[in-house]
Amino acid sequence: MSLETRIAIARGEEPADLVLRGAEVLCTVTGARIAGDVAIAEGVIVGIGASYEGREVIDLPGQTLVPGFIDTHLHIESSLVTPFEFDRCVAPRGVTTAICDPHEIANVAGSAGIRYFLDASTRTVMDIRVNLSSCVPSTHMETAGAALDADDLLARADHPQVIGLAEFMNFPGVIHRDPGCMAKLHAFEGRHIDGHAPLLAGRDLNAYVTAGIRTEHESTSADEAREKLQKGLRCLIREGSVSKDMVALAPLLTPVTAPYMCLCTDDRNPLDIAEHGHLDHMIRSLIALGCDPLAVYRAATLSAAEAFGLKDRGQIAPGKRADIVALPDLAQCRASLVLCGGQVVGEAAFGARKLIEPVARQSVRAPQVTAKDFRCLDPSPDTPVIGILEGKIITEHLREAITHQDGDKRPDPARDLARVAVIERHGKNGNIATGFVRGFGLQKGAIAATVAHDHHNIVAVGVDYDALARAVNRLSQIEGGFVVADGEHVLAELSLPVAGLMSLDPYEAVHASLTALRDAARGLGVTLEEPFLQLAFIALPVIPHLKITDHGMVDVDAFSLL
Repeated sequence: MSLETRIAIARGEEPADLVLRGAEVLCTVTGARIAGDVAIAEGVIVGIGASYEGREVIDLPGQTLVPGFIDTHLHIESSLVTPFEFDRCVAPRGVTTAICDPHEIANVAGSAGIRYFLDASTRTVMDIRVNLSSCVPSTHMETAGAALDADDLLARADHPQVIGLAEFMNFPGVIHRDPGCMAKLHAFEGRHIDGHAPLLAGRDLNAYVTAGIRTEHESTSADEAREKLQKGLRCLIREGSVSKDMVALAPLLTPVTAPYMCLCTDDRNPLDIAEHGHLDHMIRSLIALGCDPLAVYRAATLSAAEAFGLKDRGQIAPGKRADIVALPDLAQCRASLVLCGGQVVGEAAFGARKLIEPVARQSVRAPQVTAKDFRCLDPSPDTPVIGILEGKIITEHLREAITHQDGDKRPDPARDLARVAVIERHGKNGNIATGFVRGFGLQKGAIAATVAHDHHNIVAVGVDYDALARAVNRLSQIEGGFVVADGEHVLAELSLPVAGLMSLDPYEAVHASLTALRDAARGLGVTLEEPFLQLAFIALPVIPHLKITDHGMVDVDAFSLL
């Protein structure tokens, strides 16, 4: 369609492709409620606030139209389904743009994993944008399946779906000017660089922001986020399945700060999406917490678009992409209609997509283990223990006296001291590291997974060595995933054959399997609401304070192995 034709439609001289009639538009700039039709031509809004004729008309009496929601930072792999199933799962909830970092699959499959996401992003109904993974691996203290340097990333920097460089997790490498980190920062200088700097403050935060980093999603308190805002970062409020920062940051989201704050989910699985929602859940929750509705919708739309340079969306206005959500009630945020680029989101749109074959099959190449592999040989009673903080990926660095008996320091369910183990699964060295963790509540059995940020080796927690061995070995047989086991049986499992991270099943089936896994874990005594993603994050050595990788226990504050 020519520009001249679009102008003619905007003036009412020709009919639009689609007209939305009977609703009011919420202006994300002024807060006004604008009456009149919304006219759309070839996926672009050409007119609002007037009467239009269209080849198709959708009546939405009494409803409010808002721009499509933008998830500003997430790992689609953490939804445990492919990008195509993620599309089908969250687009009907109003999420029309997702800015993803595929570093989970990249840490397993390297450039092939990123290429898979870029190819998928051109075929989904929603608009998937990609930030190129900056930390593959995230540190030198783990064994990943691949490594990507600055040249690897630059080779894809000009893909039309690429925004810039994804979360720079190795913040010590930035502030201490590690050569590999500096090469990536130089390569993307002037482009968008996403941040990741938990608890960073003062001069170190100044140094991190000076490196050209623009956005950050790791704030867990209003004071932390306030300092980051004051130092020029756009702060992304995160509410994932484990990392739940929304309540803590809600007081900071006001009409004054909203232009510089956004919403993101980071890591959210189908269990939480089905039972609570996605960005729609965040929007209605923030409003219920007392946040100004305009500030909330601005953060979910226009502020997000501005933060990431997406100038064609975030407002229902002429010339903008027709990403529109119809809501019977702003406070409840439950979509009755969603348009992505002017296309009605529904089974017809999903059925018309051209799917692509998945990559990274048969990626779990772990050694077979036996019960004796989980013994702890350290004779010193003074023992570091990872302390789980539910709802956070930050952990405590605890110390406990654990007696060494018969050549082993045993788990102690009475003290909530479970064995944690990481087993290298990329077929590179067969490393096995063990330690202790508190906070799962396990009284028997074990749980294990190949979702272990970001190296995605096998991570397992248990109080029974036979159960640990059974769960870990089962993961190799099912191409990765989640397993719950006791000493004699596998009690529940979910196969994730795409890189050991994503299922090939519909998200509804994944939800059902996760429900069974959660029930089985609770039967072993697990008290955490989301034990499997909590399990994944105890292996991430860039989040304070104590973590574990296949190299051993990691003191994140000292950025060194114990």
